Amino acid sequence: MSPARTAPTALPLAAASGRLRGRPGRPRKGLDGHSSGITPASDRMDSGRNDSSLGPHTTRLLDVRAAAAYLGVSTWTVRDLEAAGSLPRVRVPLPNGRELRKLLFDVRDLDRLIETWKERVA
Repeated sequence: MSPARTAPTALPLAAASGRLRGRPGRPRKGLDGHSSGITPASDRMDSGRNDSSLGPHTTRLLDVRAAAAYLGVSTWTVRDLEAAGSLPRVRVPLPNGRELRKLLFDVRDLDRLIETWKERVA
């Protein structure tokens, strides 16, 4: 009779890939002294960048989802605004004469659109 074989215990993905360091069950402290290694939001509030024209966003170009979240509308509304010509799209040229298919929108154009909406309502 052969010895009974036991199934190997499943390791967490981090442990299996070798990324788990330190003792299990004890949270590691990051460079900033916090147990998760992630800086809390209260420490991240001021990133040193002071560009008031962009507001709280750090990127100037937003994709459809981010533009929709910025405007407070659905992604389909953003697509409809772009198709109607109310919201200009940023076209990124590619080396072979084509352009990037991803829809990108400038935050400043979104702000201008919001201002025109305010003026029409008032």
